[in-house]
Amino acid sequence: MRVIASSIRKGNVIEQDGKLYVVVSAENIHPGKGTPVSQIEMRRISDGVKISERYKTTDQVEKATIEERNYTYLYEDGDGYHFMNPETYDQVQVSKDVVGDAAAYLQPDMTVKLSTHDVNVVSMALPQRVTLEVVETEPVTKGQTASSSYKPAVLSNGVRTTVPPHISVGTRIVVMTEDGSYSERAKD
Repeated sequence: MRVIASSIRKGNVIEQDGKLYVVVSAENIHPGKGTPVSQIEMRRISDGVKISERYKTTDQVEKATIEERNYTYLYEDGDGYHFMNPETYDQVQVSKDVVGDAAAYLQPDMTVKLSTHDVNVVSMALPQRVTLEVVETEPVTKGQTASSSYKPAVLSNGVRTTVPPHISVGTRIVVMTEDGSYSERAKD
């Protein structure tokens, strides 16, 4: 399916020169003078090589047909990450380079969206938010206002983030999976 370059987003799969590429980042640049362009960083699915391409925003790009389906995360072993289709109970193994940095946020029984092309898993999308526990942070300081600066914290999955001053060790918080930033205190 051919689409214009400016409509390509992160996670899309592009077919170029007979090879599949997953989009790592896509940015539309509108200079003061000249033609607007789309700067697209991609990773070749077959061998993981990263390339960067620049297209005019009106150029046609071949978008690969991808099937997206929800899967349940089961476990990780030396071969990769294992997921199960909740409708058919079929299990699928996903390599570590497809999962990438998202591995830190995977939790047992978590529902993720896997994108497949001809039975090969090409990308994975996590839920937007996950609930994690703060395992290390500075103690609460009395008299500090809520509008003041955030303090560093380490979460139960090992990810470092910043939290408001009133959050203490053992508090469960909701973080954004895209960048690991604090969203709110968990309501459970």
